[in-house]
Amino acid sequence: MSIRWARRVFSHPAFTGISRRHLHLLRGELRVVWLAGREGRLYARRGGHRRRAAGAGRRLALRFTDRLVVTLAHLRLGVPHEALAVAFGVDRSTVTRAIGQVRPLLARRGFARPSGIRLHTLADVFAYAAAEGVTLRLDATEIRVRRPRVGRPGRKAFVSGKAKQNTIKATVVADEYGATLWCGGHRPGRMHDTTAARVEGIDALLDAYPQVTVLVDAGYQGLARDHPDQVTAPPLKLRPGAPTARQTAWEAERKHQSSQRIPVEHAIAELKWWRQLQRFTGRREILPETIDAVAGLVSDRMITW
Repeated sequence: MSIRWARRVFSHPAFTGISRRHLHLLRGELRVVWLAGREGRLYARRGGHRRRAAGAGRRLALRFTDRLVVTLAHLRLGVPHEALAVAFGVDRSTVTRAIGQVRPLLARRGFARPSGIRLHTLADVFAYAAAEGVTLRLDATEIRVRRPRVGRPGRKAFVSGKAKQNTIKATVVADEYGATLWCGGHRPGRMHDTTAARVEGIDALLDAYPQVTVLVDAGYQGLARDHPDQVTAPPLKLRPGAPTARQTAWEAERKHQSSQRIPVEHAIAELKWWRQLQRFTGRREILPETIDAVAGLVSDRMITW
């Protein structure tokens, strides 16, 4: 099996999750950053400037295009490092090191908008929504992770009361078209959705941008109570014995609010399309970086690739 064959096969959209044109543009965007980081690492290891011309010395086992392809294949389909190493004819540690170098580059890209700007923080999202008149959709999603070992501090913090599993929670913000504007606030699954949003400073942002409105689900009733003019949550459930007319009106209001909020559910579904975010079996410490990397790629669909 030649490396050219592996490169041709694994660069297919079925493995990378993105089109070949998107892959080409992504390569051009990240290659310069990766080369600069590599030169920085070599400079630190040498303790000074290079003594030979650029390009001299031992050739790389995997060039940057291959490193990008194996990272995308691992994120999209969860292809094991060892299987990728066999396909590209390199050692397993080479693939692991390549993914460890490329994944942070993907995670730091931010979230694309049609205008060409990229949003990086929740504050950027609120500023963008205020400028463009966008109604935000906010929700949280949970990703299953491995249970911490017995005796480790905070072992129960990852147990989700809703999923009854060990999870890490991520907060997602989308627009009316289901485009991912931001994905962050990575917290252990036991933390409440509202608490995770408050930790990210959403109360201060709502106060700073009074013209921004947010649609949320029933898990954010506390946020809607504190900001009634900006945050809209589903109506509270009626008590038993309510009049039929009131029940009909409540059901209609609930369905209307849900239909307006559904784009964020579609955004979350796009994230879960990537195998690594369905059930994460790696180290929990790198899951936030993995989520950011995938979310940035998913947001790119708003740009004409």
